Amino acid sequence: MGEAKRKALARQKETIALDTFGGRVHVEWDPDAAVTPLGQLPFFIEFLKVSGLFDAWVDDCPLSYQSNNASAKREVLATFLLSILAGHSRYAHITAIRDDGIHPELLGVAQLVSEDAARRALKKIDEAAGIAWLDEHLGKTTRPLLSTPWILDVDGTVKCLYGKQEGAIIGYNPKKPGRPSHCYHSALMANTRLALRVEVMAGNETAPKHSMPGLWAWLDTLPKEERPTLLRGDIAYGNEGVLCEAEARDQDYLSKLKLTSNVKRMIKKLFQQGLWEDAGQGWEGIEDTLALSGWSRVRRVVVLRRKLTGEMLLTEKDAAQGTFAFIEGEVPTARYEYAVLVTSTTHPILTLAQLYRDRADSENNFDELKNQWGWGGFTTQDLARCQLMARMVALVYNWWTLFVRLAQPHKHFEAISSRPLLLHGVATQTRHGGQTRLTITSTHAKQATIQAVLTSLADFLATLKATAEQLTDTQRLRAILTRAFAKFVLSTADPPSQLAAICL
Repeated sequence: MGEAKRKALARQKETIALDTFGGRVHVEWDPDAAVTPLGQLPFFIEFLKVSGLFDAWVDDCPLSYQSNNASAKREVLATFLLSILAGHSRYAHITAIRDDGIHPELLGVAQLVSEDAARRALKKIDEAAGIAWLDEHLGKTTRPLLSTPWILDVDGTVKCLYGKQEGAIIGYNPKKPGRPSHCYHSALMANTRLALRVEVMAGNETAPKHSMPGLWAWLDTLPKEERPTLLRGDIAYGNEGVLCEAEARDQDYLSKLKLTSNVKRMIKKLFQQGLWEDAGQGWEGIEDTLALSGWSRVRRVVVLRRKLTGEMLLTEKDAAQGTFAFIEGEVPTARYEYAVLVTSTTHPILTLAQLYRDRADSENNFDELKNQWGWGGFTTQDLARCQLMARMVALVYNWWTLFVRLAQPHKHFEAISSRPLLLHGVATQTRHGGQTRLTITSTHAKQATIQAVLTSLADFLATLKATAEQLTDTQRLRAILTRAFAKFVLSTADPPSQLAAICL
């Protein structure tokens, strides 16, 4: 059946009677109604317009067609924006929003594009130009924050693949060993939970040595006053290559060490000294210096331990056979779990232990981007489009995070919570006397609170809009970031009075 015929049949209103537990109901379809299930999205669209983020992104997009019949780049980017916001993870999911009767117009486009058109559009973007374009706009969302003390979290996450995609290679895969994958090497700004960078690499390129050259190159472009106060990574980043590069740049770091035989010997030596300090949350710590085989210098290490407690402990009996034994009742000797940190800082043990525990927040970030946004999907045969989509998802994620933090500055809401709160709701559009009206119906139990929050946010944007002509794009974004991240004190040299008033 052709598309035209299908639409014609759909427009023929047919009533169907259904028996339910609440009685008989009559159901009919109205394909011409201007409705959307993302009823509260207009608030986010106003945020994008007032901030200038979306228009600048569209204007700078290096997408160009030779055909006059091709989709406009604004239509393509509006489609990707709505698809990512809706929580899609497949290009095929775009079909679900094609007939949105409200938001295409609010984004300044006549229609959304098909999944095939979206795929083709990405392929038309030169990879190098596309990466530069997205990296520039990704950096735009965080650049004003770099003048304040901040921590850089680095990590990699594995994305399993199930086809013959470029770069789908078997490598380190802790959850599905032997499954081909891509590796997403990411950099995040701690506490703000904003994405700084992402690189998609083949499944056998999970080690930091593959991604760190790009990160070092980016850090080298930053003025000294904008560089992170701390580079923080897990056990994969506690190696000579990463540490040497950090030291060459006078970049403080905090990483975890593998429990090699030399590290274990140090733990045994320190265990007997008995000079352990409180490291918070049941942990104790002690420090020493260490020069491992392959290291070029002696480095400061901190050993953390926590006593294992409980009525019953499970202990490895025979590693070769993989069998275990239970220790029940009174344990004759204390048993500990250990973690060893390597650092260039002079922070006390208690501070370092808390700093590394805080790293768990970034793990939540990676999980959110992978499982609640599009990093776990939007797979194509070529790696170039995967690179572009990974960055596009990160950019939309940053925009949405800014918007949500404007509504609630002191807490990060993951998408699983923020979408039902600030995005979902049925909206109906009507026109009368040249005025467009949206009527929103929310099924959320906290709809009264949500309405109050969105109203307050709209008031802030109205104030910002009223002075927009007197502010540069940078100053406008700074005002947004100041409100969104109230815990960060943005240093502005002689800020205009208009900006100061908005930020209060």
